[in-house]
Amino acid sequence: MGEEGLRKRKGGDKGREDGQSLQSQEPQATNLQKQAKLFLLRLGVGVGICMIVGTIIGSGIFVSPKSVLANVEAVGPCLTIWAACGVLATLGALCFAELGTMITKSGGEYPYLMEAFGPIPAFLFSWTSLLVTKPSSFAIICLSFAEYASAPFYPGCDPPQAVIKCLAAAAIVVITIVNSLSVKLGSYLQNFLTAAKMIIVTVIIVSGIVLLAQGKNENFKDSFKDSKISLSSISLAFYNGLWAYDGWNQLNYITEELQNPYRNLPLSIIIGIPLVTVCYVLINISYFTVMTSTELLQSQAVAVTFGDRVLYPASWIVPLFVVFSTIGSANGTCFTAGRLVYVAGREGHMLKVLSYISVKRLTPAPAIIFYGAIAIIYIIPGDIETLINYFSFAVWIFYGLTVFALIVMRFTRKELDRPIKVPIVIPVIVTLVSIVLVLAPIISAPELAYLYCILFILSGLVVYALFVHFKFSWAQKISKPMTMHLQMLLEVVPAEEV
Repeated sequence: MGEEGLRKRKGGDKGREDGQSLQSQEPQATNLQKQAKLFLLRLGVGVGICMIVGTIIGSGIFVSPKSVLANVEAVGPCLTIWAACGVLATLGALCFAELGTMITKSGGEYPYLMEAFGPIPAFLFSWTSLLVTKPSSFAIICLSFAEYASAPFYPGCDPPQAVIKCLAAAAIVVITIVNSLSVKLGSYLQNFLTAAKMIIVTVIIVSGIVLLAQGKNENFKDSFKDSKISLSSISLAFYNGLWAYDGWNQLNYITEELQNPYRNLPLSIIIGIPLVTVCYVLINISYFTVMTSTELLQSQAVAVTFGDRVLYPASWIVPLFVVFSTIGSANGTCFTAGRLVYVAGREGHMLKVLSYISVKRLTPAPAIIFYGAIAIIYIIPGDIETLINYFSFAVWIFYGLTVFALIVMRFTRKELDRPIKVPIVIPVIVTLVSIVLVLAPIISAPELAYLYCILFILSGLVVYALFVHFKFSWAQKISKPMTMHLQMLLEVVPAEEV
């Protein structure tokens, strides 16, 4: 850490050192775009929709229904929460679409916080994301994959935790290798797995519609009866529902690699997220056509129970395609989050080697490998439901701050070109909802874990002061030989030299 910020780029781009805005009238031909062209990769609107749908629809819809229902205890509020989460994700994504076309830099929230509030909030975001939220998300998805992949081999009982964690670690290693080897290979894999997961989504939805047409609607009568509604229960239900929608902002992490981001970024969002919302609501309706609330809460794997009751003897299809779905979500998360590590390293907020590019593969291999290694650490104590709650708490702090940055820049950066401009009421609503989601669990059901999470975020201030702001010489003496050896081992160079 602690080396100079943005280097001087080819073509006269002087970076942030000269005080220039991250904004430009047309997206610059960055190194990552040149790499994409070398691979004949075209991240157009079709790939953008696949990336959103493929990243969002993953483990969440097969894990979260139990947790959402457990917090509200009735079918009606449960379905309402799922629809409301989709609306909130769409509104948030529209705010990110304005940010993404106003500041066409990869790295998601990072460059937006940098432009609006300066380096400290941006560093705290990268610090929290790189060490907590992104790898824990990757770990949760791979743990979900491992549970479904191992379930058929242990009928009538839960698979051993050692088996689940070894399978999850193996999945992380494979996905990390694929995305380190080739941008194009990772994209093709994403498209294939997205198609596969849409098959199982379609099977579940169509089965539910057929059952409803046959009159199996008794579980929807008095659907709001005996519901448990409180600020705390709704917030925790939202946490679990929003976990299933997590990924609605993933396209902003690869803005530099999108063709015509002014058009394709918002178009992918407007089509992709409402499509996911409709699918999620219909899938939950399908679950309730064959299971009562009590049966759903007692199910070890909701989708598997649904398959056993509806598709028998072809019920093996469900766990197989759920495995495809979770792997696809994990692959999409790895593909995009690796870019955040890359951008943070490029800004001098992480080890410089993390911003280097593979000479042979032209991928940000060090960033992806670092991300995968941290994710494996989270598998060791991995408890999916606890990880989801604290992941959601931390991530919505920065989602709210990023959308608030959009409001701030409406007044402080009026000169920036905004190809997309959402009504100001939308970012205001998203900011207020974010505040409620963060504060409600602390006020209504306080736990020390939330305090630990906040303290970890604030500890980034100490790291920033020591390694980024003051740039102590002893830190340089440690990082420079480390960078040199990793550069030779991984065969990587600064992006400017590619």
